[in-house]
Amino acid sequence: MSTPANGLRGSQTQAQTRLLLSLWDLQGLDQAVKRSELNKRLVRSQEKAKDYQLIVDQLEKDGAIKITTKNRSVTVSLTPQGLELLKSGLQDPDFEFSGSIIGTKFPNALLKWVRSLGDSSPVSPPLAPEAEPQQDKKASKLKTYGDFKKAVLTVYDQLNQGYNLKDLVQIYRIRREIGDRVERLQFNEWLVKMQEDDIFQLMSGEVAEMTPDKKEDSLTLPSGAFRFYAKRQKP
Repeated sequence: MSTPANGLRGSQTQAQTRLLLSLWDLQGLDQAVKRSELNKRLVRSQEKAKDYQLIVDQLEKDGAIKITTKNRSVTVSLTPQGLELLKSGLQDPDFEFSGSIIGTKFPNALLKWVRSLGDSSPVSPPLAPEAEPQQDKKASKLKTYGDFKKAVLTVYDQLNQGYNLKDLVQIYRIRREIGDRVERLQFNEWLVKMQEDDIFQLMSGEVAEMTPDKKEDSLTLPSGAFRFYAKRQKP
């Protein structure tokens, strides 16, 4: 992926890295970003959004990004795999912001990236060696409560340690990591059962920067109470 395609200015590899950097800068790792907002940030003079479609398709196929369409609204989010790909792209000695007009958005995003490396919490959660690739997660359905409990505890530990969440892991993050391995209603029922079994305490707490998609992927109890965090109970 190194030669120009369609109306792209520069190579596909550089365009891919700029796309991932733009998505990261729009907080795509924590929330879904409208495709139109990503295009506004990404597309440069003499380019069109469709020039990036092959790159978008390949990134989705590789599990680097996740695309969701709801009510004709298309959103894009960055996965941990995509974050690793972004790291590799920025470390590539051949990567550069080509073209005479780049404005300030990409250099500023890169500056934010560099500053984040000095943060006490890592940019992304390190994947444990035994963690399943995303495509395997999709293939491996969680058919029993025991399977679900084991998978959720693994995801909980990875997110808690990787993001330094101090034992308060957002339910929407857990749900998105589990993905379509279990139906949404079954996820809700089994997560509530984990609370009943004194494995988790499901909590509301002070929720900053709440968005509709995060709220939707959190949990509403049968009583109507809203829960945003899961806290693992001590044995």
